[in-house]
Amino acid sequence: MEKTAVFGGGCFWCTEAVFEMLKGVSKVESGYAGGAKENPSYEQVSNGTTGHAEVIRVTYDPSIISYEDLLTVFFGSHDPTTPNRQGPDVGEQYRSVILYQSEEEKAVAQKLIKEVNESLNDDTRVVTQVIPLEHFYKAEEYHQDYFKTNTNAPYCQLIIEPKIEKVKKRFAELVEQ
Repeated sequence: MEKTAVFGGGCFWCTEAVFEMLKGVSKVESGYAGGAKENPSYEQVSNGTTGHAEVIRVTYDPSIISYEDLLTVFFGSHDPTTPNRQGPDVGEQYRSVILYQSEEEKAVAQKLIKEVNESLNDDTRVVTQVIPLEHFYKAEEYHQDYFKTNTNAPYCQLIIEPKIEKVKKRFAELVEQ
C-alpha cells in the first residue's frame, strides 16, 4: 500500500525533479503547504503573503523505499541550515520544512535532524521546520513535471540539472537507473 510524504526544500521544481527519479516513488506533485491561506495561487505564495512553502507530495511504496530514505535524500539534496533560502531562491516560501502526517513520521524527522546536527560544526544548525500537515494545495498544472517539460530552460540547466547529478552520485542505490 502506497503512502505519501510532504516536504519542502526550496523551489518545488528542483525537489520534484530529484524525487521523481527515486526507486519506489510513483508520483510527485508540486504544491503549497504550511500556511494559512486556502487554495493559494503561485503569485500569492511567491509574494510571501500566505505563509505557505513550496512543497512536494511524494507518493511512494514503503516496501521499496522507506520514509527515512526519503528524508535522507531530502536532507542531502538541499541546505537545511539556511533559513528561507535555497541558492538563488529567497523567501519564506523556500524554507526547509517537513510536514508530518503521523507521530512516527515526526519521530523519524526529529531523529534525522539530530543526526545531521551532530555531523555539523558547532556554529551551524538545521533550521528545517517539522510541523503537522494540515492541508496540501496542489500547484497550478504548469508547475507539475516542470523539469521534464522545460529541460532546456536556463533555470533547469543551471540549478536543477546540477542538483540531479549530485543526488544521482550521492544516492545511487536509491535512484532508478
